[in-house]
Amino acid sequence: MEINLISDTVTRPTKGMLKAMMNAKVGDDVFKSDPTINSLEKKVAEMFGMEASLFFPSGTMANQTAIKLHTNPGDQLICDKYAHVYNYEGGGASFNSGVSCKLVDGHRGMMTAEQVEVAINPPDFYHSPLTSLVCIENTTNKGGGACWNFDELQKIKAVCKKHRLSYHLDGARLWNALVAGQESTEQYGALFDTISVCLSKGLGCPVGSVLIGNKELIDKALRIRKILGGGMRQSGYLAAAGIYAIDNHIERLAEDHQKAKEIGKVLESMAFIKKVEPIETNIIIFELDEAKCKEATFLKKLTENHISIIGMGQGKLRIVTHLDYTDKMHRHFLKVLQDY
Repeated sequence: MEINLISDTVTRPTKGMLKAMMNAKVGDDVFKSDPTINSLEKKVAEMFGMEASLFFPSGTMANQTAIKLHTNPGDQLICDKYAHVYNYEGGGASFNSGVSCKLVDGHRGMMTAEQVEVAINPPDFYHSPLTSLVCIENTTNKGGGACWNFDELQKIKAVCKKHRLSYHLDGARLWNALVAGQESTEQYGALFDTISVCLSKGLGCPVGSVLIGNKELIDKALRIRKILGGGMRQSGYLAAAGIYAIDNHIERLAEDHQKAKEIGKVLESMAFIKKVEPIETNIIIFELDEAKCKEATFLKKLTENHISIIGMGQGKLRIVTHLDYTDKMHRHFLKVLQDY
């Protein structure tokens, strides 16, 4: 039994999802004539109360398209130092859009409205980059699946409105935040100019993300997607997986969250674990006491038991629960940890 907990991107389609994919009606989405893609885009836009959406092969491409929509070369965006758009998208903000990132020292990937306001460059001071965009990530990957306080997101929106800045949400794991919190998709749709949501993480699809916004922005996004090479043909097979996942896999994310919390409790009881970050959703980030247990030794023990997790650098390790992580696997993993 192989237990892969390096990410929630390692899942494979369920039988129900595969059946939906095989029965999908498809066309050519480059000509916007794939009926299943069109259905998915309409469904997601309506969920968030926004005008339109566009299917992308990856969350990175969706985020990079959003950045290009809201900026001009030489501009600057504001994000937390842990933000995915800065740390894990290959420097795409500078490569694709010619913009720099003003990094904010927030808490677990979350910054405050006051910090955002301080980070804005004076628009009439031409020696510094023009601030044009604020990017938020919810949940925060590097912050251990932390969920933003919605009141703070509203306060940041007020700052953006005051300074005429665009507001983008990298919602790769927004589904997890929605299940863990009290807010609705419509509330998020009313707050942000653009939102990207991922279908291939917690929802278990093989490929895909969706960018949501008003019709004018999404029409422009279609051209940018083409330039970036994101146009696909009979991609309705992938969209069918997305529709199935939205209909069947959102509420079950609570199971992933519960398993993550149970893993966290066991880790906290282990003498050689230095710290476990607070667990709100499906990500566990923890640190070893290297004087008591070396990282290489710990990972080797897990590997011997056919368990894979991932290192994040700086002594931090990450575990991510997901759709393919079964109850049987969970019991085995907890036992391996307890017997260590």
